[in-house]
Amino acid sequence: MNPNEANALDGPSHELALMRPIAPRLASIDAYRGFVMFLMMGEVLAFSQLADSFPESEFWRVLAFHQSHVAWRGCSLHDLIQPSFSFLVGVALPFSLASRRRRGEPLAWSLLHAAWRSFVLIALGIFLRSMGQKGEARTNFTFEDTLTQIGLGYFPLFVAGLAPPKIRWGALIVILLGYWAAFALYPLPGPDFDYAGVNVAPDWVHNASGFAAHWNKNSNLAWSFDRWFLNLFPRPQPFTHNDGGYATLSFIPTLGTMLLGLLAGDWLRGDASSARKVGWITLAGVVSLGLGYGADRLGICPSVKRIWSPSWTLFSGGWCFLMMAGFFVLNDVAGTTGWSMPLRVVGANSIAAYVLAHTIHGFVLESFRIHLGRKVFSVFGSNYEPLIAGATVLLVYWLILFWMYRRRIFLRI
Repeated sequence: MNPNEANALDGPSHELALMRPIAPRLASIDAYRGFVMFLMMGEVLAFSQLADSFPESEFWRVLAFHQSHVAWRGCSLHDLIQPSFSFLVGVALPFSLASRRRRGEPLAWSLLHAAWRSFVLIALGIFLRSMGQKGEARTNFTFEDTLTQIGLGYFPLFVAGLAPPKIRWGALIVILLGYWAAFALYPLPGPDFDYAGVNVAPDWVHNASGFAAHWNKNSNLAWSFDRWFLNLFPRPQPFTHNDGGYATLSFIPTLGTMLLGLLAGDWLRGDASSARKVGWITLAGVVSLGLGYGADRLGICPSVKRIWSPSWTLFSGGWCFLMMAGFFVLNDVAGTTGWSMPLRVVGANSIAAYVLAHTIHGFVLESFRIHLGRKVFSVFGSNYEPLIAGATVLLVYWLILFWMYRRRIFLRI
């Protein structure tokens, strides 16, 4: 058996069940996924509040920038969380398919399982986004968050994983060019367009002019689709726009990101030497970065994460390739896995980490304040209270995940 097949992860590394002990797996995949999830959970550190408290500090300003999403065009480290998680779904798929083939699982059952996984990811995303809603409690039918976007694209990804490599390459090209053409052909807003009605100032600094305006916030093809699609679901008031500019149709180019991960997974699982694997993945990263950056700089397609423009798929995918190569070298080639154990604890149970980060933050803080005093987090002064509180919550997250890891309890979908 190819030793890499021991990392037979089914998609995003999670199944809603108590799992038996699993075989050894590629440490790099869990380490990279753990790094990504740590960045997501690390939002509780509230660097932006520290930057506000110390406006003269470049240190806190840089950390705050990389812990938040850019307003529209461009990229921060935080903007690479969702692309990395999506990319890793693709990376894991070849190992999962190989495991299913070894077990002799019928194709029909595999396809049914993939469809079920898609449904559960979408449902879980909607469930988590419906928690803590202000006003009347009701289901918040929204499809732009990480889990629903992956869920919408997972079944097509699974089918692509069964196809020959040339079909996958063809699908990737069709997705990127087709999505670009659809936006480019959608008419620009007229002079009477109500920018205020979609929460965009007419003179917003991020509003592009000319051809690039086809990708402007809340006046593009994906926004128009959501004005129809999201109003098919019960809502307290009609949907007019997403304040952040996020859109349901982003799942299509997100599928492109997952296909890039699928290509990387094929290389990692293949029989080539480690040096060749690293070389191919690194080359793919450099080429993808260059294409995405060039398309943005030349005005062909702005690189915008919030609507997942094709140039963003390539640009962020390039970074994903390079990070995957780095984690593979440090963990599976060099064999120095000790340093990544804290990350792998998180990466091996990323659905649990995702759910924890969206459910127990307030409960943890209030519990500490009840039992240790209301000022427990202000021991170093009020300016540092958000940081101490966030670090405490982050530690609680990790300890829960470590307890699950030691007992081989993994949440999978």
